[in-house]
Amino acid sequence: MISFYKIIVVIHIFSAIIGMGPGFILTTVVKSGNNMTELRHSYRLRHKLHIFVMAGGTLLLITGLTMGFLNPSLFRMGWYVTSLILFLAALAIGPLVLSPRSKPVKALLAEHQGEEIPEEYWRLSKMLFRYEYLENVIFIIIIVLMILKPF
Repeated sequence: MISFYKIIVVIHIFSAIIGMGPGFILTTVVKSGNNMTELRHSYRLRHKLHIFVMAGGTLLLITGLTMGFLNPSLFRMGWYVTSLILFLAALAIGPLVLSPRSKPVKALLAEHQGEEIPEEYWRLSKMLFRYEYLENVIFIIIIVLMILKPF
């Protein structure tokens, strides 16, 4: 018989796939726009993908903490605690760093007339994408820690 803990582990793994998988391509999706119509469409797709990222990420945190409460020895493992801290830091990056940098981009997309992508977009998006890449690196580190459990 499969244990409750193993069920939580399976849900945790699927949550990682559902939440982190789309998160790695959010930047790539919007880089494909060659004019304002395509760029706006890319950002709408990005928003839909972000819903999966948020749902999967929330479930990932819940199941990760549930595993810790079911197996309290995890809270004494360096890889687990480090992963948890990095995950919470990555979550904080969203509202504290990404959201303020995405608002001007969204405003530009809503207000700009014409099909040519303005230079201001490239400046704003470059700054936004830099922090998104940082977040992706954090998630890669977490994945490596979860797989290797080095300490």
